[in-house]
Amino acid sequence: MPDSQKLEKAELRELDAEFKNEINTDKKCQVQFNPETLKVSFANQVATPSGAGDQKGTPARQFVGAGTTKLSLQLWFDVTAPMPPEQKKEQDVRKLTAKVAYFITPKPEGDKFVPPAVRFIWGSFQFDGIMEGLDESLEFFSPEGRPLRASMTLNLSQQRITKFAFRDARGPASAPSLGSRPLAQAGGGASLQGLAAAAGKGSDWQSIASANGIENPRLLQPGALIDLNARSPL
Repeated sequence: MPDSQKLEKAELRELDAEFKNEINTDKKCQVQFNPETLKVSFANQVATPSGAGDQKGTPARQFVGAGTTKLSLQLWFDVTAPMPPEQKKEQDVRKLTAKVAYFITPKPEGDKFVPPAVRFIWGSFQFDGIMEGLDESLEFFSPEGRPLRASMTLNLSQQRITKFAFRDARGPASAPSLGSRPLAQAGGGASLQGLAAAAGKGSDWQSIASANGIENPRLLQPGALIDLNARSPL
């Protein structure tokens, strides 16, 4: 009878302040049970122009700042469930959930405290951000009053909107993952030439326009997402 296929487990890993390199690898946390769903939300910061109330019809809204990408998921931990041979058997589920709570605990940085940068990774899915919310519910207790089962709802965010890409689950990422390749967002009256020039890529604006399917590079739709790293094939 063939061996059963190994189940890939989701992990939480700590990143440096620039969201580039993984640090403190001893704090890496592998989940006990993979989440059932991953919810990714995108939001733009928009505002109604002042004086719009004096105009007839629906006033146009303008993009006024960076967008936000958020990830929500739920994890379960249960000390009564079978554990891998190499993992210590715990009597209190909080011994397991404390490894997740580490990623929301602020750390001293100079004269202030900041939460650690965190990477959620599961197979081909990767999200880099800050854990802005964590809810823990203790679900089941022993006769002695020890919590044995818990659910945790995690909310991670990053202050930008990024395009979907896929990580190679068999090894190092072969393409930028979600959270690693930000898109430029056009404000009211913005042109592609201007965005490209601001990013130091002014000479490539025609190739960028072609790769993004932009028909009018001189006037972009407010809030449009542009990949300034894209180039049309030769």
